[in-house]
Amino acid sequence: MQQDAEATCSTFDSAASSNSHFRILVGVTGSVAALKLPLLTTRLLELPGVEVRVVTTEHATHFYNPAEVPVRIYSDKDEWEFWKQRSDPVLHIELRRWADLLLIAPLDANTLGKIASGICDNLLTCVVRAWEQNRPLLFCPAMNTAMWQHPITAKQVAILKEFGYIEVPCIAKKLVCGDEGKGAMAEVSTIVDIVREYLPKPSVTS
Repeated sequence: MQQDAEATCSTFDSAASSNSHFRILVGVTGSVAALKLPLLTTRLLELPGVEVRVVTTEHATHFYNPAEVPVRIYSDKDEWEFWKQRSDPVLHIELRRWADLLLIAPLDANTLGKIASGICDNLLTCVVRAWEQNRPLLFCPAMNTAMWQHPITAKQVAILKEFGYIEVPCIAKKLVCGDEGKGAMAEVSTIVDIVREYLPKPSVTS
């Protein structure tokens, strides 16, 4: 495990020293929309000059097959295996330093509430709490329609937007649970198009 941690650390060092890629960190939480993670990461990798990594919550892992995700996935377990002694780097800080953009897709009701309240009790919410406000953070809410319509949801979304985070609005459709209405995560194509807007613009030479 120590060798794995050292390898991870060296990867961060080499990535931090290179400006050749725009680095996207995808946070995935425990909504059924997490099943789209393989497709989302694949489509993001199709963008020019992009590198992608994933931070997952434990509950999100119920909805996707890690073998189908073509990038490195970090979990709470990695946070603690990464740090062995006082001089070791802290994973959520290293990930925050590494990333140019943080995309939380999907953002479930539970993690929405945690972020709005400043709670940081797992790897993803620790990354968010340490996130620098001069870099973009995009969030894609996804939850049951009844949960979306609860009065607390609009207040919590508003708090995230006050922080400067960018909402990728959910959409109305028939949900996996059978209910029909607003609360589904935005389509992957929509999310990727919005991420594309934050990519560095190619320099124009005369």
